[in-house]
Amino acid sequence: MEAVLWYVFTGTRGGENRARILRALDERPRNANQLAEDLDLDYKTIRHHLDVLRDNEIVENSGDDYGTVYLPSDKVRRHWDTVETILEKVE
Repeated sequence: MEAVLWYVFTGTRGGENRARILRALDERPRNANQLAEDLDLDYKTIRHHLDVLRDNEIVENSGDDYGTVYLPSDKVRRHWDTVETILEKVE
């Protein structure tokens, strides 16, 4: 999981926005629209990064379609110390 986390946040473009999204979801679960408004990012940008985070099992979703709510996955919570180290470097 550590290698995946380093890759997703530092090895690809968009790591800074993914870090912002994960921080926001750590504060409280949100849907894509709420993230777009809270982080002042385009909805499509949020959707793209959520897909990347979900594909890498960093976030998980609850609900269906439009109102789907995202939150950090249990898997990433078990590696939260590593996440904090990475996010400090990215932010």
